[in-house]
Amino acid sequence: MRLYDETSGQLREVEIRSRMTMYVCGITPYDSSHLGHAFTYVHFDVLARYLRYLGADLVHGQNVTDVDDDILRAAAERNVDFRELAERETREFERLMSALNITPPTHTPRATEFVSEMIEEVRALLAQDCGYERDGTVYFRVKSDPGYGRLSKLGRDEMLLLAAERGGHPEDPAKDDPLDFVLWQRSAPGEPWWESPWGRGRPGWHIECSTMARRLLGQPVDIHGGGTDLIFPHHESELAQAEALPGERPFVRHWVHTGQVFQSGEKMSKSLGNLVFVHDLLDRHDPLVVRRFLLRRRYSEDWDFEEGHLDREGQTKAAPTGDGSWAGNADRAAFFNALDDNMNTPAALRIYERVASSSDAEARAFADEAREILGL
Repeated sequence: MRLYDETSGQLREVEIRSRMTMYVCGITPYDSSHLGHAFTYVHFDVLARYLRYLGADLVHGQNVTDVDDDILRAAAERNVDFRELAERETREFERLMSALNITPPTHTPRATEFVSEMIEEVRALLAQDCGYERDGTVYFRVKSDPGYGRLSKLGRDEMLLLAAERGGHPEDPAKDDPLDFVLWQRSAPGEPWWESPWGRGRPGWHIECSTMARRLLGQPVDIHGGGTDLIFPHHESELAQAEALPGERPFVRHWVHTGQVFQSGEKMSKSLGNLVFVHDLLDRHDPLVVRRFLLRRRYSEDWDFEEGHLDREGQTKAAPTGDGSWAGNADRAAFFNALDDNMNTPAALRIYERVASSSDAEARAFADEAREILGL
């Protein structure tokens, strides 16, 4: 099996071993789940199913970022406790993912459950002279990692622009370098806090994921995934932190990212008000129709959503789209070759649909296998 690897920029073979690990960045549960979430988690679910089919005992972690600037802001706006908001939105997210037939991860850690471990890792980074403390906030020293940028392959000016857009606060006057990022943040009045060697505060976003991945899955992690928008600064910073700490290298063997979802040529985003929410789609469409619709897109490619295409997908649900023809081992080989070729789910799905209505007993047995892998 080969997957596109962000670090090398190439397809790389994935070694299938008896025990494998996969960490996929989860949600910050302050708002409803949108189509981008569904696209990411449906595709990583097929990857998990396929790795298990190939014989791997896969340990799959997917975090819940239940303390973060966004969730604290949303909780304050709604006058609710951030923990209550996080649990409510997490339960709704899990309900929607279950409806889409997504297998629950092995571990779904909450960031608030691992704060003591995060403090340990921040202390270790300071001991390595990879960080510094200013008035209760601890920063990672980007210059301590000469390879910073190796994942995103961005120049400094591009990184500064994205850091400003994505909560990196390059304008912070306490930083030695505008690209330095927060490991531990002093809590403002009214915010939740934990005691630490640097005073009352809370963990930074990036240290949350790298700590939970390392502690739950070990190092190296075989596959670390998420949306393309997480490559910088989140995954770039996770990588820098984790590889600054003692432990086996690399932190991650394969960085795998899903493409972005657009509508009318514009990326779906809360700021543009063009998000398509999963609960709305499931009110109008059968969940497995939505899942099949998403699998018609390559996981790594950007794509434009049109509900008319989803309507047409639903019209084919009652009857298979194929003619039931069955080419035996050639069809089996083509199906698995498609999945081995960087998770080409559209090609695999076409083969499954063609043979699904076959009267041949061997074809029906194959269709059952394929249906299970695709989650249909």
